[in-house]
Amino acid sequence: MDLEFSPEHRQFRDELRAFLEGWPLSGAEAELPLEEQEQLFRERGIEAGYVYRNIPKEYGGSGQPLDVIKDSIVAEEYARVGAPGNRIDQGPGLLAPTLIEFGTEEQKREFVPAMLRGEVRWCQGYSEPGSGSDLASLKSTAVLDGDEWVINGQKIWTSNAQDAQYLFGLFRTEPDAKKHEGISYLLVKLDQPGIEVRPLKQMSGGVDFNEVFFTDARTPADHIVGERGQGWAVSRATLVHERNLIGNPNMMREHFDQAIELARTTLRDGRPAIEDPVIRNRLAEIEGYVRTAELSNLRQTTAAARGEPLKVMLPMMMNKLYSTDTMQKITSLAYELLGSDGMLAPTEEDVASYARTHTPSGYVEQYIFSQGPAIAGGATNIQLNIIGERGLGLPRDLRAPKT
Repeated sequence: MDLEFSPEHRQFRDELRAFLEGWPLSGAEAELPLEEQEQLFRERGIEAGYVYRNIPKEYGGSGQPLDVIKDSIVAEEYARVGAPGNRIDQGPGLLAPTLIEFGTEEQKREFVPAMLRGEVRWCQGYSEPGSGSDLASLKSTAVLDGDEWVINGQKIWTSNAQDAQYLFGLFRTEPDAKKHEGISYLLVKLDQPGIEVRPLKQMSGGVDFNEVFFTDARTPADHIVGERGQGWAVSRATLVHERNLIGNPNMMREHFDQAIELARTTLRDGRPAIEDPVIRNRLAEIEGYVRTAELSNLRQTTAAARGEPLKVMLPMMMNKLYSTDTMQKITSLAYELLGSDGMLAPTEEDVASYARTHTPSGYVEQYIFSQGPAIAGGATNIQLNIIGERGLGLPRDLRAPKT
């Protein structure tokens, strides 16, 4: 196995590292609010061809030719220095690539540039009460009335809806069609009469999730992505991107390095916890999982670079499952190392800047938060069934006969 880069890619990495020496910003720019600093450096990354590499320039990206090795180098180097690269919130991370694939030219030009710049925030409206793991059973409706869709129903667990201006979601437009048919993928402006967003407070004290109620809300008829009644196929593309983001091995490595540092600075019986054989064994076991994820990511990158066909959904689902399980192992160990400090409630700063505050209460927040992603992007049990049935050819679970 040759894991060395080609001369071309080594030169690309060296040029990228030289560019990243500009972060953090210095001089007068360092006095700007952090969000403005990040946006400024992100714009420079677009101009240099490192950020939003595969999104065409006319839609706000760098417009670079597809090169999965370069994409991998960019992700790794940006993560190494903590520089602001691609935004990974739901607009740029999930909707933008979906619109590039399925959207009309007008939708791409109207929506993608603003979401890449962070000027317009989006949320995802999929789950409903009673329609979570069985998403295709959703009941929220959209009825065409002239040149507008009239929307009624409820979404739940809608991440960041309280801060979003738009929602992309699934609505039933053909009530007499089969369950997986008759669903359409719509873009909806949230600031309008007939839409109510109710935050759901979490046990950590934060508010990431919301209920969203629609009562005769409206959206233009041309704010449909893909064909009418074919929204299920469009949503599968969005889920691939969501699972890929959750399964990012760089995130695992970052948190694992934090756990090692915590073990070095935490005392057990007057000695650093990392000298405890039990703790060392736990760290070694977890590092095995982290390195396996990194090697699996390299294998998938190599296959993509060679143009080898992969079952798209299966690797993404495996990445997501493996990542959420490993992150729980990492944060559980960190939580145990806290001892009595594990009773400290997360502060507002901990909740607002997840994984950035390396304080006892910050590690408590990470531990609590790590339990949630096992549900995000499809619940673990459901995905295990899909992998077993479609990936491994195992027989389906017994199901009650339909009456």
